Amino acid sequence: MSVLIAIPARYASSRYPGKPLVPLTGAKGATMTLIERSWRAAMSVSGADRVVVATDDDRIRQVSEGFGAEVVMTSESCRNGTERCAETLAKLNGRYEIVVNLQGDAPLTPHWFIEDLISGLRAAPQAGVATPVLRCDGDALNGLLNDRKHGRVGGTTAVFGNDKSALYFSKEVIPFTSETYDSSDDTPVFHHVGVYAYRPDALAAYPNWHIGPLETLEGLEQLRFMENGRKVLCVEVEAKGRQFWELNNPQDVSKIEEMMAAMGLE
Repeated sequence: MSVLIAIPARYASSRYPGKPLVPLTGAKGATMTLIERSWRAAMSVSGADRVVVATDDDRIRQVSEGFGAEVVMTSESCRNGTERCAETLAKLNGRYEIVVNLQGDAPLTPHWFIEDLISGLRAAPQAGVATPVLRCDGDALNGLLNDRKHGRVGGTTAVFGNDKSALYFSKEVIPFTSETYDSSDDTPVFHHVGVYAYRPDALAAYPNWHIGPLETLEGLEQLRFMENGRKVLCVEVEAKGRQFWELNNPQDVSKIEEMMAAMGLE
């Protein structure tokens, strides 16, 4: 089953303009842009047939081609990464059976997250879209709560049913828990990992749907599937000692660099 990984990247982010080109310095002093680190994460995935950067910006194109990435230029009208992936698939003549959307702000995504996601979608033929979720330990949960306390939009959380179909995604911390947890304790909160795997028919349908009130309020693209009656499969992944965080705000740069240093990532 052929797999395409698309990395949607836009320059004009409302929260962090120019984010894909932000430099990140690793444990050994190597400095690379966010988009290059995300591309390297995608290239490490076993079983991917093709990896492309999908952008509408020449600055991102030039930098990406400079480090060896294949680039697909998409229109400025794409409203989010899923729409950009849909246009990318159309430009490539829809020849892939699974399309993975590895958002360009997740350079710490381990290859096994994506490999497990692809396996999860393959094992669920009734699902049109799947996304990974990672159980928070105490440190991760406290990081999410601290972001909200200080008015920052940090990571997204997910709740799902017994069949692993998503019930809701939110930038608030859900479900509510009044417990306190030590740093390594398992918690009932799941961090949504910003990666998606789609079957082509679900991806092609997505841009034709209107943006609903929940997607508008939360700013979360996956809610459009749910608002239009499509199930989103949550695939639980394991950290295996790896720290994970997305670059959502300027404050996250130092946090991600500290994580790379702690894990010895170049």
